[in-house]
Amino acid sequence: MTQAAIPQSRQHRTIFLRLLAQACGCLALLTLFVQVVHAGDIVPEGVKVEKLWNEGEFTEGVAVAPDGTIYFSDIPAVKKGRILKFDPATGKTSVFCADSGKSNGLMFDRKGRLIAACGANDGHRALCEFMPDGDAEVLVGKFKGNAFNSPNDIVVHPHGDIYFTDPRYVGDEPLDLDHMSVFRFSPSTKTISRASREITKPNGIVCSPEGKIMYVSENNNGDDFGGQQQPSRRQLLACAIQEDGSLGEQRVLVDFGDKGGIDGMTVDQEGNIYAAVREESRPGIVVFAPSGKEIAYIKTDEMPSNCCFGRGDEASMLYITAGGGLYRISLNIPGYHPATAEQ
Repeated sequence: MTQAAIPQSRQHRTIFLRLLAQACGCLALLTLFVQVVHAGDIVPEGVKVEKLWNEGEFTEGVAVAPDGTIYFSDIPAVKKGRILKFDPATGKTSVFCADSGKSNGLMFDRKGRLIAACGANDGHRALCEFMPDGDAEVLVGKFKGNAFNSPNDIVVHPHGDIYFTDPRYVGDEPLDLDHMSVFRFSPSTKTISRASREITKPNGIVCSPEGKIMYVSENNNGDDFGGQQQPSRRQLLACAIQEDGSLGEQRVLVDFGDKGGIDGMTVDQEGNIYAAVREESRPGIVVFAPSGKEIAYIKTDEMPSNCCFGRGDEASMLYITAGGGLYRISLNIPGYHPATAEQ
């Protein structure tokens, strides 16, 4: 608007400004309405989070099997970790593996194999495959002869490579590595490589539907690592996946400042990011557009750790691990499963 377009008399200016204020108010209401409608497009009105099971200590790593069964980790502080499975058809939860080596993040690959990031604190500290009988086989446990810190979360890329994060939050085992990174394991060549170098403490990880962007939650709580104080940094990062499989230039989509950051994540078929945000004043699953804009929020009564979508008739069902339990909520958009996506 140019200055010449503004009425010059006091009376006319007053009328003009009132009309302008009304127009701006309508625009604000329209913007709010659009935001609400967008959120409603994801979370149906009146739908609530349903508790399915709540007998664990710290549940994590929820994943869906090819047949729709839901698997998740339970990571007690002093007891053995375990993997449980929930049958959507019967509503029953049972123990799949009574000693999981402190499994955390889980995901099934294209061949239906259950892959797990197993952490420290008397765990395997390795990337493992769990057999149908619950036995674990280590896929890779070291990088250049050094044991991993504490593998945390994983994603299987459509090309078959397995990316996993390797921070250290708990565990008294000595640290062999001088960095906390994202690693890439190739099942076809059995090779391991360091995929990231600038992320100080990666946690959750998931890739975009087109397979070109890797979303990583940097959740650095500022604890000491290897005798050095770490910077407190909680951000949602978008990293370009290079031709060699490494993670290239990163963009900060969301900076949480001194508030609780993101643990695990998943994406839907439209590329929206569903993040388990561990914020005391606002715990829940926050849905971000690929730009980093918040577009929906799903409140959880307990602190969330991870989430994933179901399959088949439950393609739009979001399963959530929070506190010591497993929850779910029916949404409007189907989830995206990179491990079984078309290449």
